[in-house]
Amino acid sequence: MSAAGRLGPALLGRLPSEISKPAYDRAALKPGIAHIGVGAFHRCHQAEYTDDLLAKDFDRWGLVGINIRPPLLAETLGRQGGLYTRLIRQNDEVEARVVGSIVRVVDSQESAAPALEVLSSPEIEMVTMTVTEKGYCHIPSNGALDLGHPDIVHDLANPQAPRSVPGMLARALELRMASHGRLVTLLSCDNIPANGTILGCVVRTFAERRGGGLAAWIDANVAFPSAMVDRIAPATTEADIDTLEGRFGYRDSAVVVGERFRQWVIENRFAGRVPRWDLVGATFVDDVTPFEHLKMRVLNGAQTTLSYLGVLGGFEHTSDAMDDPVLATFVRRMLSEETLPTLMPVPGISPPAYLEQSLSRLANTAIRHRNHQIATDGSQKIVQRLLNPIRDRLAKGESIALLSVPIAGWMAYLVKASARFGRAWRVSDPFAERIAAIADRIGSDSKALADAILAIDAIFDPSLAASDMFRANVAAGLDGLLSDDPMAFVRHVYAEPTDARLKRPARSA
Repeated sequence: MSAAGRLGPALLGRLPSEISKPAYDRAALKPGIAHIGVGAFHRCHQAEYTDDLLAKDFDRWGLVGINIRPPLLAETLGRQGGLYTRLIRQNDEVEARVVGSIVRVVDSQESAAPALEVLSSPEIEMVTMTVTEKGYCHIPSNGALDLGHPDIVHDLANPQAPRSVPGMLARALELRMASHGRLVTLLSCDNIPANGTILGCVVRTFAERRGGGLAAWIDANVAFPSAMVDRIAPATTEADIDTLEGRFGYRDSAVVVGERFRQWVIENRFAGRVPRWDLVGATFVDDVTPFEHLKMRVLNGAQTTLSYLGVLGGFEHTSDAMDDPVLATFVRRMLSEETLPTLMPVPGISPPAYLEQSLSRLANTAIRHRNHQIATDGSQKIVQRLLNPIRDRLAKGESIALLSVPIAGWMAYLVKASARFGRAWRVSDPFAERIAAIADRIGSDSKALADAILAIDAIFDPSLAASDMFRANVAAGLDGLLSDDPMAFVRHVYAEPTDARLKRPARSA
């Protein structure tokens, strides 16, 4: 450790002048927001917006950070009094800032009790969350609560000791109803379209099963606005921690690295008091949907596409994939020719300009976003990023030759992790075992593989899976991506008409 020591309240006054510091009295800051899932993205996004707000319009909006899954917060943020450094990296530029909006952290991995105590407290008027897509325990194809999910089964049987996010929120609301009854807003900040609607659905469904008037109380006292969040913030690495120490002379085990760009669009639907994040760059709107579609289908669609095709092509990071002429050409053509026509008008934004801005962001060499990290939980992401635009195209009789390739890429990525395909890499996806079993059973018959995977109706809506055009495109894509030269296949896709590609003989099984 350097002579300057570890970041914490005592070190703030001794930090180099080039580092921005909280512009308000942290000692006077009282909690008003609880956040579930204190990872890199939260620290680089909502906590930073809150830090900006406190500097501009100081109010009782300190953050209490809660983790109900690993890692433990006590060992990082807890030891640092909630302080951490946010680094902006843009190619060769580095900009450092210490964020002070987190007043306390709570680890609730072993028991729900510490989290429930915070969430049910009368001082908490806003609960935000970044718990990843699978944290909602919903069925991706329709957004309903998955009543067969093991954690939901457990929580309905043991409501006082919940494990899931829906179970924990329902129990916290039950405690609020029984004690003080104060209004609260639950704001999802996860990359799910209509995330507020889905959060409201899973919590209400759980509450209805609980009975006792909870569902009616929720309808009268709780708001579930939808939101669109955007900033690329990869998982922190040891190299990031070492870079900070080497450059600025202090140790921070909770440092986060992000790009300069950030965006937060929030549906103007709140219960009770609300932090005025709109004063510091967030946008409050009546309908988040157009912004959601734009970001999900363009930026996230590009990220998902580049992650799977990037891994298959041997590239480690998004920026490496963007540096490859074949992948960069493919993703630009896919988005401009097939995705952009599916978008609804977005107030104040030109979709072609947004596309170019997005690709420029993904090419930032200082943001080391690993393709395997982005590829995590793809079964929960491909519906909104790729399958929904495909559905829109098919409804109009338009080509899906390009959009179907990343669907085949997701399949190939999971298939190649199976024993029969040599366990090419380790994957993390709720459907990984099921697809590995399919691959082990079927082998290299691409059409049979595609048919078996498309039969998973929790991901693929049966009406979409029944489309002959979709099935043919995906099977052809899987055939090409499982071949010895997947990048040659990608090049052929945008150089050759769809019909000619589908008429080529399939590889033998």
